[in-house]
Amino acid sequence: MTLTELRKKEPIVTVVGVEDDTVPNLQDLKNAIPKECFDSSAVTSLLYVARDILYCAILTYAAFHIYLLPTLELRIIAWAVYGFFQGCVGTGLWILAHECGHGAFSRHQKLNDFVGWALHSFLMVPYFSWKITHARHHRYTGHMEKDTVFVPWTDSQLAKKKNVRIEQLKHLTEETPIVSFIQLIGHQLMGWQLYLFLNVTAGPKSLPENRPLKGISSHFNPFGPIFTRAQWVSIALSDLGLLIMGSVLYYASTQIGGWNVVLLYVIPYLWVHHWLIAITYLQHTHPAVPHYSAETWTYTKGALATIDRSIGFIGRHFFHEIIDYHVVHHLFSRIPFYHAEKATKAIQPMLGANYHEEKQESFLYSLMTTFRKCIYVSDNGNAKSEAPGVFHFVLADETK
Repeated sequence: MTLTELRKKEPIVTVVGVEDDTVPNLQDLKNAIPKECFDSSAVTSLLYVARDILYCAILTYAAFHIYLLPTLELRIIAWAVYGFFQGCVGTGLWILAHECGHGAFSRHQKLNDFVGWALHSFLMVPYFSWKITHARHHRYTGHMEKDTVFVPWTDSQLAKKKNVRIEQLKHLTEETPIVSFIQLIGHQLMGWQLYLFLNVTAGPKSLPENRPLKGISSHFNPFGPIFTRAQWVSIALSDLGLLIMGSVLYYASTQIGGWNVVLLYVIPYLWVHHWLIAITYLQHTHPAVPHYSAETWTYTKGALATIDRSIGFIGRHFFHEIIDYHVVHHLFSRIPFYHAEKATKAIQPMLGANYHEEKQESFLYSLMTTFRKCIYVSDNGNAKSEAPGVFHFVLADETK
């Protein structure tokens, strides 16, 4: 049975399209998109910011009245509902800051950076640090050495790490559900923090060439190896934003109590970072989308190695459709999110089988299943007559 037949027989999720060797020309794709899709409006973007801040304020106001509920059970339910929806709103604000980082928020770079710095600092995210490494991610998406996020293990790397033979790796996909679930919880709770503090999941050659030679690879270290010497002021400004927000949270804890700060801010904070990790992970991890060696990678191939997904109202309203139309965002990141649907429909006919769209309804089910199945890729192109330099995830059944 061929690899393609195997994927069709037991897919993790339903995907429209499989990899096609015929990759459209990037300029042709750009020409197919209506020119107005590349136009950003500061007024429109700021109105979305105002809307999300209003949502945040309404939820916070309601949370201060939860104590009026008559029973402990109702108060627990109310806090859980608050945490989830405030996390959705916070994710939306994070995504608007993400628009700022790409220059898609407005045509004014200073406005973009100020709004992005303010919003990300509010969410305890180092804006300029993230902006720099995220730009590298877009520049080298799908590159096995230079991408900065979710670069998969190869079979030889993972076998060495686990001190097993390559043939034994298939057992990693046969962990009991409870073990996989616990690992997934750790992935969702700590993945974002580990990325910021230690630059985990980045490729081995993802660091800039003109960089300091000492220090830890941390988004908080202005003089560390992630950044160049010319960027240290921007990193320091990112850290300043976090210090300001940390001071605000500390002061709030002295006024309303630390436990209330946990309920009002920390729980939604964890929800935000859960969504960030889940969204990014699923946009770039799937059996149908490849990773590439340095010899076979191109910008367009890497950009097309992403997936559009839909999670309904939450994704379209709160998350500003960043999940629904991510492929076009990787091709042309300056297209504002409110033009992404129109731009996607314009290039879909040209992409053909190179366009990947996840049709399954359950986003969280996709997360759990993908996390358990997509563990490593093969060093030898793939186990089933794959082209050299093109890496797909090897599923358990492919190794038998």
